[in-house]
Amino acid sequence: MTLAEFLRLLPFALLLGAMAVAPVFAPHWWLRHYAKVALGLGAIMGGYYFFALHDLHSLGEAAHEYIGFIALVGSLYVVSGGIHIGVKGEATPLKNVSFLLGGALLANVLGTTGAAMLLIRPWIRMNQSRVAAHHIVFFIFIVANAGGCLTPIGDPPLFLGFLQGIPFWWVAANCWPMWLLGVGLLLAIFYFVDQNNSRRTPRAEREKNPAGENWQIEGLPNLFFLAVILVAVFVANPPFLREGLMLAAAAGSYFTTKKSVHAANQFNFHPIQEVAILFAGIFTTMMPALDWLNHNSQSLLGQNPASGIFYWSTGVLSSALDNAPTYLGFLSALRGTAGAESISSLLVTHGHQILAISVASVFFGAATYIGNGPNFMVKSIAEQNNVRMPSFIEFILKFSLPFLLPVLLITWLLFFRG
Repeated sequence: MTLAEFLRLLPFALLLGAMAVAPVFAPHWWLRHYAKVALGLGAIMGGYYFFALHDLHSLGEAAHEYIGFIALVGSLYVVSGGIHIGVKGEATPLKNVSFLLGGALLANVLGTTGAAMLLIRPWIRMNQSRVAAHHIVFFIFIVANAGGCLTPIGDPPLFLGFLQGIPFWWVAANCWPMWLLGVGLLLAIFYFVDQNNSRRTPRAEREKNPAGENWQIEGLPNLFFLAVILVAVFVANPPFLREGLMLAAAAGSYFTTKKSVHAANQFNFHPIQEVAILFAGIFTTMMPALDWLNHNSQSLLGQNPASGIFYWSTGVLSSALDNAPTYLGFLSALRGTAGAESISSLLVTHGHQILAISVASVFFGAATYIGNGPNFMVKSIAEQNNVRMPSFIEFILKFSLPFLLPVLLITWLLFFRG
């Protein structure tokens, strides 16, 4: 790496470092100034691309991707905030496992973002008498990431693959063994962690929730707006029609939802505002990192690399960058090394490498708060509900390494080691 390349990567590294360190050592300062840090570093890199490189194409692509990202995440946040799922009764570990399994399945229909935004509030209410960080982290692992590995709707990288020409049902036909293993192991690990938490919580605390198993859903008209958003995902032309439909659905939901439903959900715009600001900086400052990946991936991977190389390379970078552009970068690198003119021919000759890229981008996206779009949103909503969440570094050291990494290793050993 040259000095010039290092300097171009520095704003992105500084932003990641600030997100990791500042909330731990200077939380009040970060709360007041995170917008200045994110937008300031983003402006530096945006100015460099505009004034020094005159690269309007890259700036335009980054802006378009950001608008698409924030339109999807923001509209799902608003619409899901208009649906209140009432829960009652003590949330036992077994009931929690059943809820997470249902969320994992739903993620393949609503997408990980849609399922996460819809279920995170009732998940917190279910466990309100003993809610802890592990409840939110495993929700991120399972519902916001690994659960959506069965359809292109499930996770943004897989949807990008669908747009590139990968058949819709190819994902389910090939990813289900990894999905079953990954989700199954995570649910089993969660059960033992939650069982220990339940035993340490006094019974009087666990029984604070009203007795009974009555589930109530308010705001059902918002399911129409949710359907509009999901249909809009598949609208490609004309430009920005997709985003316009999403924002129109969000506006329709917000102005037609009863105030009592928003009040029950403690709905406000702070979480989406925080995500919008931080990811504006991330999308801008990570442009040089993606450029470097696109220009060097083939030389780094070598000729005809094994599936395991794609699994770990895609996975590690998906946890540090947003997993959607990382997926595209390695899919492009695979096409280059294979000399394939079309995705259909690449599926015949290198289908297992595509499978490794697909699974890794989805699973490793759970390893950090920035690995996948809904992760940071879930964290913000949890903190809004007074759940003490781990910092960026704590998330990795206390949860990703001891609980997620073994699942990733076993997946590699069983499916991608050869």
